[in-house]
Amino acid sequence: MGDLKAVDEMNFEAEVLRATLPVLVDFWAEWCPPCKKLGPTLDKIAPTLDGRLRIVKVNVQEAAALATQYGVMNIPTMIIFKNGAEVARLVGNRAESKLIQDIESYL
Repeated sequence: MGDLKAVDEMNFEAEVLRATLPVLVDFWAEWCPPCKKLGPTLDKIAPTLDGRLRIVKVNVQEAAALATQYGVMNIPTMIIFKNGAEVARLVGNRAESKLIQDIESYL
């Protein structure tokens, strides 16, 4: 999973909803091949977006209530939160350049 912070029901509000920066939440699972491909991409782009966006991960098997609460039907699903509200939803794996392009407009 790299160095990205894992969040769950216990710290989601503090880490995501009350964050001062926009937060990209990666909903993933260990058994999901596209999730495993996306993980290293997120690890790689996180430092380039530091100070403008935080990236955290939610394991849908360990935090199923969060996946249900946010209507995550397919994984990987990335939801960008800004000021505690969902502003974007990206479903599926993406190449690094496409992912950065998709994120940039929400920063």
